[in-house]
Amino acid sequence: MSITVSIEDRGFTLGDGVFDTALALDGRVFARTRHVDRLIAASTAIGIAVERALVEKAIDAALTDKPSILRTTLTRGSAARGLWPASTGAPTIAVTTAPWSPSLLGQPARLITASGRRNEFSPTANLKTLGYLDHILAAREAATAGVDDALILNTRGRVACTTIANLFVLIAGRLITPSLSEGCLPGIMRALVIEAAPALGLAVEERPLAPAALIGADAVFLTNSVRFLRPVRSVDGFLLGTDTETIQSLQDIVQSVADNGS
Repeated sequence: MSITVSIEDRGFTLGDGVFDTALALDGRVFARTRHVDRLIAASTAIGIAVERALVEKAIDAALTDKPSILRTTLTRGSAARGLWPASTGAPTIAVTTAPWSPSLLGQPARLITASGRRNEFSPTANLKTLGYLDHILAAREAATAGVDDALILNTRGRVACTTIANLFVLIAGRLITPSLSEGCLPGIMRALVIEAAPALGLAVEERPLAPAALIGADAVFLTNSVRFLRPVRSVDGFLLGTDTETIQSLQDIVQSVADNGS
């Protein structure tokens, strides 16, 4: 289905909007409620009022019985010139799909550390906004270096995320991930892994994480809603621990949630 967006749409002209990416299997969106909740919370945070029913309707219209990656984009819509408009029309909602393959699951990743930093003090640090250029440039660095993704540090030199994923480190039975105050996104898969960890006897810590902690850890892995859990094999050429059994056990728990359509 084609979608027409006005050249005056603020998502197009100013990146004034938010988005969400989810996985649909057998015509059902994995963790749908969580994804819609996060999208609406992000839109509310930047002052875009949208009816949940309209978002749900747009998602329903895009669903098929084929495994798909769904991207829901929500913008402030069209308005007169000016950074903060006196008034706007209805928000723009667009849901697009792309094919998904199970081969995306569990692919090992090699990382480099991006030269740019993520601003953990920004009011949009925890929101999936349309302004993704910093991450695009970090992804270009990774591609140029011949690796899979880029590790992004915050302004204090601590781990924030990668260009498309949250990051976890496993050390002596403790599962550590940067807290949201470090500038990372509240990933849906991140939350599911945190909830699943106690079933494996893993203590979860959300706290600042120095890059050096990745070296010598039992395992490092990434999470996002399309690839689920992705083991990290190296960072800047340094080989990392590979506790594949724990990663696979967490993946199995999360996948069972997906298989049950939750």
